[in-house]
Amino acid sequence: MPQIRIYLTTMEPIENLRTVRLEKLEKIRKANIDPYPRSFDRSGKIGDITSKRPKGKISVAGRIISLRPHGGSTFADVTDESGKVQLFFKRDKLGEAEYNFLTNFDIGDFIGVVGILFKTKAGELTIDVGKFAMLTKTLRPLPSSWHGLKDVEIRFRKRYLDLLLNGDVRKNLRLRTKIIQSLREFFIASGFLEVETPVLQPIYGGASARPFKTHFNSLNSDFYLKISDELYLKRLIIGGFDKVFEIDTDFRNEGIDKTHLPEFKMLEAYQAYADYFDIMDLLEQAYRYTAQNALGTTKVKFAGRTIDFSKPWRRLTMYEAIRKYVGVDVTKLSDKQIKSLLEKHNLKYEDRPALTGVGRGFVRGIAIATLFELCEPHLLDPTIIYDYPKETTALCKPHRKDPDLIERFEPYIGGMEIGNAYSELNDPVLQLEFFKQQVEAKKSGDEEAHPMDDEFVEALEYGMPPTGGLGLGVDRMVMILTGANSLKEIIAFPTLKPQKVNND
Repeated sequence: MPQIRIYLTTMEPIENLRTVRLEKLEKIRKANIDPYPRSFDRSGKIGDITSKRPKGKISVAGRIISLRPHGGSTFADVTDESGKVQLFFKRDKLGEAEYNFLTNFDIGDFIGVVGILFKTKAGELTIDVGKFAMLTKTLRPLPSSWHGLKDVEIRFRKRYLDLLLNGDVRKNLRLRTKIIQSLREFFIASGFLEVETPVLQPIYGGASARPFKTHFNSLNSDFYLKISDELYLKRLIIGGFDKVFEIDTDFRNEGIDKTHLPEFKMLEAYQAYADYFDIMDLLEQAYRYTAQNALGTTKVKFAGRTIDFSKPWRRLTMYEAIRKYVGVDVTKLSDKQIKSLLEKHNLKYEDRPALTGVGRGFVRGIAIATLFELCEPHLLDPTIIYDYPKETTALCKPHRKDPDLIERFEPYIGGMEIGNAYSELNDPVLQLEFFKQQVEAKKSGDEEAHPMDDEFVEALEYGMPPTGGLGLGVDRMVMILTGANSLKEIIAFPTLKPQKVNND
Protein backbone atom coordinates (compact mmCIF):
# COMPACT_ATOMS: atom_id res chain seq x y z
CA MET A 1 0.00 0.00 0.00
CA PRO A 2 1.42 3.42 -0.85
CA GLN A 3 1.93 6.21 1.65
CA ILE A 4 -1.51 7.64 2.38
CA ARG A 5 -2.25 11.31 2.92
CA ILE A 6 -5.87 12.04 3.80
CA TYR A 7 -7.26 15.52 4.28
CA LEU A 8 -10.75 15.98 5.68
CA THR A 9 -12.68 19.14 4.98
CA THR A 10 -14.00 19.47 8.51
CA MET A 11 -12.60 19.82 12.00
CA GLU A 12 -15.73 18.47 13.66
CA PRO A 13 -15.32 16.27 16.73
CA ILE A 14 -15.03 12.57 15.93
CA GLU A 15 -18.27 11.77 17.75
CA ASN A 16 -20.22 14.17 15.51
CA LEU A 17 -18.74 12.58 12.40
CA ARG A 18 -19.42 9.12 13.80
CA THR A 19 -23.05 10.05 14.35
CA VAL A 20 -23.39 11.10 10.70
CA ARG A 21 -21.88 7.80 9.57
CA LEU A 22 -24.20 5.83 11.81
CA GLU A 23 -27.13 7.62 10.19
CA LYS A 24 -25.82 6.65 6.76
CA LEU A 25 -25.41 3.07 7.94
CA GLU A 26 -29.03 2.95 9.08
CA LYS A 27 -30.16 4.43 5.75
CA ILE A 28 -28.23 1.74 3.83
CA ARG A 29 -29.75 -1.05 5.89
CA LYS A 30 -33.28 0.35 5.44
CA ALA A 31 -32.68 0.11 1.68
CA ASN A 32 -32.05 -3.63 2.21
CA ILE A 33 -28.40 -3.31 1.23
CA ASP A 34 -25.80 -5.20 3.24
CA PRO A 35 -23.06 -2.71 4.20
CA TYR A 36 -20.79 -5.61 5.25
CA PRO A 37 -21.01 -8.28 2.50
CA ARG A 38 -19.05 -11.51 2.92
CA SER A 39 -16.81 -11.33 -0.15
CA PHE A 40 -16.01 -9.64 -3.45
CA ASP A 41 -14.57 -11.24 -6.57
CA ARG A 42 -11.48 -9.25 -7.61
CA SER A 43 -9.55 -9.57 -10.84
CA GLY A 44 -6.44 -9.04 -8.77
CA LYS A 45 -4.60 -6.55 -6.60
CA ILE A 46 -4.61 -2.95 -7.73
CA GLY A 47 -0.84 -2.83 -8.26
CA ASP A 48 -0.88 -5.94 -10.43
CA ILE A 49 -3.77 -4.66 -12.55
CA THR A 50 -2.30 -1.20 -13.10
CA SER A 51 1.05 -2.71 -14.10
CA LYS A 52 -0.45 -5.22 -16.55
CA ARG A 53 -3.20 -2.88 -17.86
CA PRO A 54 -5.58 -5.59 -19.07
CA LYS A 55 -8.22 -4.95 -21.74
CA GLY A 56 -11.91 -5.46 -21.04
CA LYS A 57 -13.74 -5.45 -17.71
CA ILE A 58 -11.80 -5.65 -14.45
CA SER A 59 -12.83 -5.67 -10.82
CA VAL A 60 -10.87 -4.17 -7.93
CA ALA A 61 -11.54 -3.48 -4.28
CA GLY A 62 -9.96 -1.31 -1.64
CA ARG A 63 -10.21 1.57 0.80
CA ILE A 64 -11.37 5.00 -0.39
CA ILE A 65 -8.81 7.68 0.45
CA SER A 66 -10.38 10.57 -1.46
CA LEU A 67 -13.80 11.52 -2.91
CA ARG A 68 -14.18 14.41 -5.36
CA PRO A 69 -17.75 14.97 -6.64
CA HIS A 70 -18.22 17.31 -9.61
CA GLY A 71 -21.92 17.56 -10.36
CA GLY A 72 -22.76 14.67 -12.66
CA SER A 73 -19.43 12.90 -12.09
CA THR A 74 -17.28 11.85 -9.16
CA PHE A 75 -13.63 10.93 -8.91
CA ALA A 76 -12.25 8.78 -6.10
CA ASP A 77 -8.91 7.24 -5.17
CA VAL A 78 -8.87 3.73 -3.78
CA THR A 79 -5.95 1.71 -2.36
CA ASP A 80 -5.08 -1.80 -1.33
CA GLU A 81 -1.75 -3.08 -0.03
CA SER A 82 -0.27 -3.13 -3.54
CA GLY A 83 -1.11 0.30 -4.91
CA LYS A 84 -3.60 3.07 -5.73
CA VAL A 85 -5.93 3.73 -8.66
CA GLN A 86 -8.38 6.46 -9.57
CA LEU A 87 -12.09 5.67 -10.03
CA PHE A 88 -14.47 7.58 -12.30
CA PHE A 89 -18.22 7.51 -11.67
CA LYS A 90 -20.65 9.18 -14.15
CA ARG A 91 -24.35 9.75 -13.48
CA ASP A 92 -25.36 9.24 -17.12
CA LYS A 93 -23.74 5.82 -17.16
CA LEU A 94 -24.75 4.55 -13.71
CA GLY A 95 -28.26 5.95 -13.54
CA GLU A 96 -29.68 8.45 -11.05
CA ALA A 97 -30.39 6.06 -8.17
CA GLU A 98 -27.09 4.21 -8.41
CA TYR A 99 -25.08 7.40 -8.74
CA ASN A 100 -26.85 9.05 -5.80
CA PHE A 101 -25.92 6.06 -3.62
CA LEU A 102 -22.36 7.38 -3.70
CA THR A 103 -23.40 9.97 -1.10
CA ASN A 104 -23.43 7.12 1.43
CA PHE A 105 -19.69 6.62 1.02
CA ASP A 106 -17.09 8.35 3.17
CA ILE A 107 -13.32 8.43 3.13
CA GLY A 108 -12.11 5.21 4.72
CA ASP A 109 -14.97 3.03 3.42
CA PHE A 110 -14.19 -0.07 1.38
CA ILE A 111 -15.62 -0.29 -2.12
CA GLY A 112 -15.65 -2.89 -4.88
CA VAL A 113 -15.95 -1.77 -8.51
CA VAL A 114 -16.25 -3.30 -11.98
CA GLY A 115 -15.20 -1.25 -15.00
CA ILE A 116 -12.78 -0.54 -17.82
CA LEU A 117 -9.24 0.76 -17.31
CA PHE A 118 -8.30 3.88 -19.29
CA LYS A 119 -5.98 6.86 -19.17
CA THR A 120 -7.24 10.39 -18.55
CA LYS A 121 -6.00 13.35 -20.58
CA ALA A 122 -3.65 14.05 -17.69
CA GLY A 123 -2.20 10.55 -18.14
CA GLU A 124 -3.59 9.02 -14.94
CA LEU A 125 -4.73 5.40 -14.99
CA THR A 126 -8.42 5.37 -14.09
CA ILE A 127 -11.24 2.86 -13.94
CA ASP A 128 -14.46 3.88 -15.68
CA VAL A 129 -16.87 2.32 -13.18
CA GLY A 130 -19.87 0.40 -14.54
CA LYS A 131 -20.90 -1.24 -11.24
CA PHE A 132 -19.91 -0.77 -7.64
CA ALA A 133 -20.73 -2.10 -4.17
CA MET A 134 -20.12 -1.04 -0.62
CA LEU A 135 -17.90 -3.62 1.07
CA THR A 136 -17.43 -2.01 4.49
CA LYS A 137 -19.01 1.09 6.01
CA THR A 138 -16.58 2.68 8.44
CA LEU A 139 -17.84 4.52 11.50
CA ARG A 140 -14.76 6.51 12.47
CA PRO A 141 -12.93 8.97 10.19
CA LEU A 142 -9.27 8.32 9.48
CA PRO A 143 -6.77 10.80 10.95
CA SER A 144 -6.59 13.88 8.76
CA SER A 145 -2.93 13.25 7.95
CA TRP A 146 0.20 11.74 9.39
CA HIS A 147 0.57 14.64 11.81
CA GLY A 148 -2.43 13.24 13.64
CA LEU A 149 -0.39 10.20 14.68
CA LYS A 150 2.93 11.68 15.70
CA ASP A 151 2.29 10.78 19.34
CA VAL A 152 4.44 7.65 19.79
CA GLU A 153 2.11 6.21 22.41
CA ILE A 154 -0.88 6.50 20.08
CA ARG A 155 1.11 5.07 17.17
CA PHE A 156 1.90 1.88 19.06
CA ARG A 157 -1.48 1.50 20.75
CA LYS A 158 -3.39 2.08 17.50
CA ARG A 159 -0.93 0.25 15.31
CA TYR A 160 -3.59 -0.35 12.65
CA LEU A 161 -3.76 3.39 12.00
CA ASP A 162 0.01 3.68 12.11
CA LEU A 163 0.26 0.95 9.46
CA LEU A 164 -2.44 2.55 7.36
CA LEU A 165 -0.80 5.97 7.31
CA ASN A 166 2.90 5.15 7.54
CA GLY A 167 4.43 3.37 4.58
CA ASP A 168 7.78 2.97 6.39
CA VAL A 169 6.17 0.90 9.14
CA ARG A 170 4.51 -1.38 6.58
CA LYS A 171 7.81 -1.70 4.73
CA ASN A 172 9.68 -2.68 7.89
CA LEU A 173 7.12 -5.32 8.84
CA ARG A 174 7.35 -6.81 5.35
CA LEU A 175 11.13 -6.82 5.65
CA ARG A 176 10.82 -8.45 9.07
CA THR A 177 9.03 -11.40 7.47
CA LYS A 178 11.64 -11.67 4.70
CA ILE A 179 14.50 -11.47 7.21
CA ILE A 180 13.08 -14.25 9.39
CA GLN A 181 12.37 -16.39 6.32
CA SER A 182 15.93 -15.85 5.06
CA LEU A 183 17.42 -16.66 8.47
CA ARG A 184 15.39 -19.88 8.57
CA GLU A 185 16.48 -20.75 5.03
CA PHE A 186 20.14 -20.31 5.97
CA PHE A 187 20.00 -22.72 8.90
CA ILE A 188 18.00 -25.32 6.99
CA ALA A 189 20.43 -25.07 4.05
CA SER A 190 23.29 -25.48 6.56
CA GLY A 191 21.90 -28.83 7.66
CA PHE A 192 20.08 -27.77 10.82
CA LEU A 193 16.78 -29.40 11.76
CA GLU A 194 14.06 -26.95 12.82
CA VAL A 195 12.39 -28.10 16.04
CA GLU A 196 9.98 -26.86 18.72
CA THR A 197 10.46 -26.73 22.47
CA PRO A 198 7.85 -26.13 25.21
CA VAL A 199 6.71 -22.60 25.93
CA LEU A 200 5.39 -23.63 29.35
CA GLN A 201 8.18 -25.20 31.37
CA PRO A 202 8.16 -26.68 34.88
CA ILE A 203 11.75 -25.44 35.37
CA TYR A 204 12.94 -22.36 33.51
CA GLY A 205 16.56 -22.14 32.43
CA GLY A 206 19.13 -21.38 29.78
CA ALA A 207 19.75 -17.76 30.77
CA SER A 208 20.12 -15.42 33.71
CA ALA A 209 16.69 -13.79 33.84
CA ARG A 210 13.54 -13.44 35.89
CA PRO A 211 10.70 -15.54 34.45
CA PHE A 212 6.97 -15.02 34.10
CA LYS A 213 5.16 -17.48 36.34
CA THR A 214 1.77 -19.05 35.74
CA HIS A 215 -0.33 -21.88 37.17
CA PHE A 216 -1.36 -25.00 35.27
CA ASN A 217 -4.80 -25.74 36.72
CA SER A 218 -5.28 -29.29 35.45
CA LEU A 219 -1.87 -30.33 36.83
CA ASN A 220 -2.16 -28.12 39.91
CA SER A 221 1.41 -27.00 39.31
CA ASP A 222 3.27 -23.78 38.71
CA PHE A 223 4.91 -23.39 35.30
CA TYR A 224 7.06 -20.70 33.69
CA LEU A 225 7.07 -19.07 30.29
CA LYS A 226 10.35 -20.01 28.63
CA ILE A 227 13.26 -17.60 29.02
CA SER A 228 15.38 -19.68 26.62
CA ASP A 229 15.25 -22.84 24.49
CA GLU A 230 18.72 -23.98 25.49
CA LEU A 231 18.22 -26.90 27.85
CA TYR A 232 15.58 -28.56 25.67
CA LEU A 233 17.62 -28.12 22.49
CA LYS A 234 20.61 -29.69 24.22
CA ARG A 235 18.43 -32.68 25.10
CA LEU A 236 17.89 -33.12 21.36
CA ILE A 237 21.66 -33.14 20.78
CA ILE A 238 21.94 -35.78 23.51
CA GLY A 239 19.15 -37.67 21.75
CA GLY A 240 21.20 -38.04 18.59
CA PHE A 241 20.60 -34.98 16.41
CA ASP A 242 23.74 -33.24 15.13
CA LYS A 243 22.29 -29.82 14.31
CA VAL A 244 19.06 -28.29 15.63
CA PHE A 245 17.59 -24.79 15.72
CA GLU A 246 14.44 -22.98 16.75
CA ILE A 247 13.04 -19.53 15.99
CA ASP A 248 10.42 -18.67 18.58
CA THR A 249 9.29 -16.23 21.26
CA ASP A 250 10.92 -16.08 24.68
CA PHE A 251 9.75 -14.20 27.75
CA ARG A 252 11.78 -12.43 30.43
CA ASN A 253 10.22 -10.46 33.25
CA GLU A 254 12.51 -7.49 32.90
CA GLY A 255 12.61 -3.86 31.80
CA ILE A 256 11.48 -2.20 28.58
CA ASP A 257 13.58 0.17 26.50
CA LYS A 258 14.69 0.69 22.88
CA THR A 259 16.56 -2.62 22.78
CA HIS A 260 14.66 -4.69 25.38
CA LEU A 261 11.13 -6.06 25.46
CA PRO A 262 9.77 -8.76 27.81
CA GLU A 263 8.40 -10.73 24.84
CA PHE A 264 10.95 -11.16 22.08
CA LYS A 265 11.92 -13.43 19.20
CA MET A 266 15.08 -15.51 19.41
CA LEU A 267 16.93 -18.00 17.30
CA GLU A 268 18.83 -20.70 19.14
CA ALA A 269 21.01 -23.22 17.31
CA TYR A 270 23.20 -26.09 18.52
CA GLN A 271 25.81 -27.97 16.52
CA ALA A 272 27.50 -31.18 17.66
CA TYR A 273 31.30 -31.47 17.40
CA ALA A 274 31.67 -27.68 17.18
CA ASP A 275 33.16 -25.09 19.53
CA TYR A 276 32.66 -21.36 19.94
CA PHE A 277 35.10 -20.56 17.11
CA ASP A 278 32.96 -22.61 14.73
CA ILE A 279 29.88 -20.75 15.97
CA MET A 280 31.60 -17.40 15.33
CA ASP A 281 31.94 -18.39 11.68
CA LEU A 282 28.31 -19.60 11.62
CA LEU A 283 27.11 -16.26 12.99
CA GLU A 284 28.97 -14.25 10.35
CA GLN A 285 27.62 -16.47 7.57
CA ALA A 286 24.06 -16.18 8.93
CA TYR A 287 24.14 -12.37 8.91
CA ARG A 288 25.75 -12.25 5.48
CA TYR A 289 23.24 -14.61 3.91
CA THR A 290 20.21 -13.04 5.59
CA ALA A 291 21.12 -9.50 4.56
CA GLN A 292 21.83 -10.50 0.96
CA ASN A 293 18.74 -12.67 0.61
CA ALA A 294 16.26 -10.36 2.34
CA LEU A 295 17.60 -6.97 1.22
CA GLY A 296 19.49 -7.81 -1.96
CA THR A 297 22.69 -6.35 -0.50
CA THR A 298 25.15 -6.98 2.31
CA LYS A 299 25.41 -3.25 3.02
CA VAL A 300 23.00 -1.61 5.45
CA LYS A 301 22.78 1.74 7.22
CA PHE A 302 22.40 1.52 10.98
CA ALA A 303 23.18 3.91 13.83
CA GLY A 304 24.55 6.53 11.46
CA ARG A 305 27.05 4.32 9.64
CA THR A 306 27.22 1.89 6.74
CA ILE A 307 27.82 -1.73 7.71
CA ASP A 308 29.02 -4.30 5.18
CA PHE A 309 28.32 -7.88 6.22
CA SER A 310 30.44 -9.26 3.39
CA LYS A 311 33.52 -8.34 5.44
CA PRO A 312 34.90 -10.44 8.33
CA TRP A 313 33.88 -9.30 11.80
CA ARG A 314 36.46 -7.87 14.16
CA ARG A 315 37.28 -10.23 17.05
CA LEU A 316 38.53 -9.11 20.48
CA THR A 317 38.73 -10.83 23.83
CA MET A 318 36.93 -9.02 26.64
CA TYR A 319 40.26 -8.21 28.28
CA GLU A 320 41.64 -6.84 24.97
CA ALA A 321 38.59 -4.63 24.58
CA ILE A 322 39.01 -3.25 28.10
CA ARG A 323 42.68 -2.52 27.43
CA LYS A 324 41.82 -0.81 24.14
CA TYR A 325 38.87 1.32 25.26
CA VAL A 326 39.31 1.71 29.03
CA GLY A 327 43.10 1.78 29.01
CA VAL A 328 43.71 -0.76 31.77
CA ASP A 329 44.86 -4.36 32.02
CA VAL A 330 42.40 -5.97 34.40
CA THR A 331 44.69 -8.96 34.91
CA LYS A 332 47.06 -6.64 36.77
CA LEU A 333 44.40 -4.89 38.89
CA SER A 334 43.43 -5.80 42.42
CA ASP A 335 39.79 -6.15 43.43
CA LYS A 336 40.04 -2.78 45.18
CA GLN A 337 41.36 -1.11 42.01
CA ILE A 338 38.54 -2.59 39.94
CA LYS A 339 35.99 -1.26 42.45
CA SER A 340 37.58 2.18 42.26
CA LEU A 341 37.39 2.14 38.47
CA LEU A 342 33.70 1.28 38.60
CA GLU A 343 33.08 4.16 41.00
CA LYS A 344 35.15 6.54 38.87
CA HIS A 345 33.01 5.81 35.81
CA ASN A 346 29.74 5.85 37.75
CA LEU A 347 29.01 2.25 36.85
CA LYS A 348 26.35 0.79 39.06
CA TYR A 349 27.81 -2.34 40.55
CA GLU A 350 25.47 -4.31 42.73
CA ASP A 351 27.23 -6.80 44.93
CA ARG A 352 25.79 -10.05 43.67
CA PRO A 353 25.33 -13.07 45.92
CA ALA A 354 28.60 -14.95 46.01
CA LEU A 355 28.52 -18.32 44.28
CA THR A 356 29.96 -19.91 47.41
CA GLY A 357 26.67 -19.24 49.17
CA VAL A 358 28.20 -17.06 51.88
CA GLY A 359 25.95 -14.17 50.98
CA ARG A 360 26.42 -11.02 49.03
CA GLY A 361 29.92 -9.96 48.19
CA PHE A 362 32.36 -8.83 45.52
CA VAL A 363 32.52 -11.15 42.51
CA ARG A 364 35.58 -10.30 40.46
CA GLY A 365 34.35 -11.75 37.17
CA ILE A 366 31.03 -9.93 37.39
CA ALA A 367 32.86 -6.69 38.19
CA ILE A 368 35.10 -7.09 35.13
CA ALA A 369 32.04 -7.75 32.94
CA THR A 370 30.48 -4.58 34.39
CA LEU A 371 33.62 -2.60 33.58
CA PHE A 372 33.39 -3.90 30.01
CA GLU A 373 30.18 -1.86 29.61
CA LEU A 374 32.47 1.14 28.99
CA CYS A 375 33.60 -0.58 25.78
CA GLU A 376 30.16 -1.20 24.31
CA PRO A 377 29.60 2.30 22.81
CA HIS A 378 32.79 1.80 20.77
CA LEU A 379 31.65 -1.50 19.21
CA LEU A 380 29.87 0.07 16.25
CA ASP A 381 31.03 -2.15 13.40
CA PRO A 382 30.31 -5.90 13.65
CA THR A 383 32.51 -7.16 16.50
CA ILE A 384 32.79 -10.42 18.41
CA ILE A 385 33.83 -10.16 22.05
CA TYR A 386 34.99 -13.50 23.42
CA ASP A 387 36.54 -15.19 26.48
CA TYR A 388 34.32 -14.03 29.35
CA PRO A 389 34.92 -14.39 33.10
CA LYS A 390 33.75 -17.77 34.38
CA GLU A 391 31.25 -16.18 36.80
CA THR A 392 29.06 -14.82 33.97
CA THR A 393 27.26 -18.08 33.17
CA ALA A 394 26.80 -21.61 34.50
CA LEU A 395 26.24 -23.35 31.16
CA CYS A 396 29.52 -22.77 29.34
CA LYS A 397 32.63 -24.91 28.97
CA PRO A 398 35.70 -23.69 30.91
CA HIS A 399 38.40 -22.03 28.80
CA ARG A 400 40.99 -24.40 27.34
CA LYS A 401 43.90 -22.26 28.62
CA ASP A 402 42.71 -19.94 31.41
CA PRO A 403 40.71 -21.42 34.34
CA ASP A 404 39.30 -17.98 35.19
CA LEU A 405 37.57 -17.72 31.79
CA ILE A 406 34.91 -19.56 29.81
CA GLU A 407 34.57 -20.13 26.06
CA ARG A 408 31.80 -17.64 25.50
CA PHE A 409 31.31 -14.83 23.00
CA GLU A 410 28.81 -12.07 22.35
CA PRO A 411 28.48 -10.23 19.01
CA TYR A 412 27.98 -6.44 18.90
CA ILE A 413 26.74 -4.01 16.26
CA GLY A 414 26.07 -0.30 16.75
CA GLY A 415 27.13 -0.58 20.41
CA MET A 416 24.38 -3.17 20.98
CA GLU A 417 24.80 -6.79 22.03
CA ILE A 418 22.95 -8.98 19.53
CA GLY A 419 23.51 -12.54 20.72
CA ASN A 420 25.28 -15.01 22.98
CA ALA A 421 27.23 -18.18 22.24
CA TYR A 422 29.25 -20.89 24.01
CA SER A 423 31.32 -23.95 23.71
CA GLU A 424 28.62 -25.79 25.62
CA LEU A 425 29.35 -27.41 28.96
CA ASN A 426 28.92 -31.18 28.61
CA ASP A 427 30.57 -32.37 31.84
CA PRO A 428 27.64 -33.51 34.04
CA VAL A 429 29.67 -33.43 37.29
CA LEU A 430 30.80 -29.86 36.67
CA GLN A 431 27.31 -28.86 35.47
CA LEU A 432 25.78 -30.16 38.72
CA GLU A 433 28.34 -28.22 40.73
CA PHE A 434 27.59 -25.01 38.80
CA PHE A 435 23.85 -25.49 39.34
CA LYS A 436 24.45 -25.96 43.09
CA GLN A 437 26.38 -22.71 43.17
CA GLN A 438 23.51 -20.98 41.38
CA VAL A 439 21.00 -22.37 43.89
CA GLU A 440 23.09 -20.93 46.73
CA ALA A 441 23.28 -17.61 44.91
CA LYS A 442 19.49 -17.59 44.58
CA LYS A 443 19.15 -18.25 48.31
CA SER A 444 21.34 -15.21 48.89
CA GLY A 445 19.00 -13.03 46.86
CA ASP A 446 20.05 -13.30 43.19
CA GLU A 447 16.68 -13.30 41.41
CA GLU A 448 18.32 -14.11 38.06
CA ALA A 449 20.28 -17.14 39.24
CA HIS A 450 19.72 -20.39 37.39
CA PRO A 451 17.50 -22.93 39.20
CA MET A 452 18.57 -26.53 39.75
CA ASP A 453 17.56 -28.79 36.87
CA ASP A 454 18.19 -32.38 37.96
CA GLU A 455 16.52 -33.81 34.84
CA PHE A 456 18.92 -31.93 32.59
CA VAL A 457 21.93 -33.11 34.60
CA GLU A 458 20.62 -36.68 34.33
CA ALA A 459 20.32 -36.24 30.56
CA LEU A 460 23.94 -34.99 30.43
CA GLU A 461 25.05 -38.14 32.24
CA TYR A 462 23.97 -40.13 29.19
CA GLY A 463 26.47 -38.10 27.21
CA MET A 464 26.37 -34.98 25.04
CA PRO A 465 29.05 -34.66 22.35
CA PRO A 466 31.20 -31.51 22.14
CA THR A 467 28.70 -28.84 21.09
CA GLY A 468 28.66 -25.21 20.07
CA GLY A 469 25.54 -23.14 20.74
CA LEU A 470 24.21 -19.80 19.53
CA GLY A 471 21.45 -17.55 20.77
CA LEU A 472 20.66 -14.77 18.31
CA GLY A 473 18.30 -11.84 18.89
CA VAL A 474 16.01 -11.91 15.87
CA ASP A 475 14.27 -8.64 16.73
CA ARG A 476 17.63 -6.89 17.03
CA MET A 477 18.70 -8.38 13.70
CA VAL A 478 15.57 -6.92 12.09
CA MET A 479 16.25 -3.59 13.79
CA ILE A 480 19.77 -3.51 12.33
CA LEU A 481 18.87 -4.64 8.81
CA THR A 482 15.99 -2.16 8.54
CA GLY A 483 17.90 0.72 10.14
CA ALA A 484 15.25 1.19 12.84
CA ASN A 485 16.14 2.97 16.08
CA SER A 486 13.86 0.98 18.39
CA LEU A 487 12.50 -2.56 18.66
CA LYS A 488 8.99 -1.15 18.85
CA GLU A 489 9.33 0.10 15.28
CA ILE A 490 9.84 -3.40 13.86
CA ILE A 491 7.34 -5.35 15.95
CA ALA A 492 3.70 -5.18 14.94
CA PHE A 493 2.33 -5.02 18.48
CA PRO A 494 5.04 -4.21 21.05
CA THR A 495 4.39 -4.64 24.76
CA LEU A 496 2.80 -1.52 26.31
CA LYS A 497 1.56 -0.66 29.74
CA PRO A 498 -2.21 -1.29 29.91
CA GLN A 499 -4.33 1.83 29.75
CA LYS A 500 -6.33 2.73 32.82
CA VAL A 501 -10.07 2.38 32.34
CA ASN A 502 -12.22 4.91 34.13
CA ASN A 503 -15.28 3.08 35.40
CA ASP A 504 -16.65 6.00 37.39
